[in-house]
Amino acid sequence: MTTKAGTTAPVLGILALNRATLARQLLLRRASMSAEAAVAHLVGLQAQNVKPPYYALAARLEGFTPEDLSGPTADRRVARLVTLRSTIHTHTADDCLTLRPLVQAARERELRTFREGLTGVDLDRLARLARELVEAEPRTPGQLREALGAEWPDADPAALSVAARCRLPLVQVTPRGLWGRSGRVTLTTAEHWLGRPARPAPAPEDTVLRYLAAFGPASVKDMQTWAGLTRLRDAFERLRPRLVTFRDPGGTELFDLPDAPRPDPDTPAPPRFLPEFDNLLLSHADRSRVVPPAHKGRTWKKNQAYRVLLVDGFVAGLWKFEGEALVVEAFDRPAQRQRDEIVAEGERMLATMHPGTAYDIRFGTVRD
Repeated sequence: MTTKAGTTAPVLGILALNRATLARQLLLRRASMSAEAAVAHLVGLQAQNVKPPYYALAARLEGFTPEDLSGPTADRRVARLVTLRSTIHTHTADDCLTLRPLVQAARERELRTFREGLTGVDLDRLARLARELVEAEPRTPGQLREALGAEWPDADPAALSVAARCRLPLVQVTPRGLWGRSGRVTLTTAEHWLGRPARPAPAPEDTVLRYLAAFGPASVKDMQTWAGLTRLRDAFERLRPRLVTFRDPGGTELFDLPDAPRPDPDTPAPPRFLPEFDNLLLSHADRSRVVPPAHKGRTWKKNQAYRVLLVDGFVAGLWKFEGEALVVEAFDRPAQRQRDEIVAEGERMLATMHPGTAYDIRFGTVRD
């Protein structure tokens, strides 16, 4: 393949892509950085459920404890809201106020799916009313639907709720999101919760650079998959003089930062226990760099994602808790050395996330 600069781009094999991505994702070796810094570097953590961001950081950070993320959440230095791919992410406060404007156009397009349920609804008025409601007092989704439904009784209540979520940056207020605490989903605006106004959306080029730092080397389509956006090709082209290019084994052009880590493909990759919906598995159009073709589709069932085990850098099984046991379900029988490494990593994860609780570690069989 020849780039626009007229030079032939070198090929990065699957192992090279795997090790580079693991290095960016802090999964090749644990990083010595704060949880808040890691959330910023990773451009947020998928947070459809409360616990996954904690397990995600336990796999990535040296010396992590759940309080390291729970504390910044309680202090409003990080928060949970809908951003990338119209899914809930844990972001730093700064990213809450900038990334959401970046993806706002995608949220507007999402509303088209619900237009039949919003017939006769003035969306600008809905946004103003919803803002007044949640800033006067945080509301549950049900309370918000009820209040909006009183204004538009003929509209679909679910569509009204989606419209509020798409039009406004609604954060889930604490205690929701705190480790070991329970709490219903209760919403207010990011500006109200964080105590400062939204900032202008960053230039697309700035976000391209951050994406490559955390997920590269990557194609334009990879980033579009991650962000849930389209038409990013022009931003990559404007950056081309500042980037290096490669191609994957299938010939797709990949962009990268010149000085970003691209470890030797033979670099050892220790086992890692990742949560459901981990960023590693959701942020590329082509996931073969971490998911072997033989295991494609085995980490999901309908809309439910499973917790995933990495062995030698690739998806190799699932894991779950059953009573007082951590059950590891490998897709293929691991060699004894790998089994010992999996047990050691499992013990480390348990000591980090569940100190003082005795768990057995046993191996099971994946049921397809």
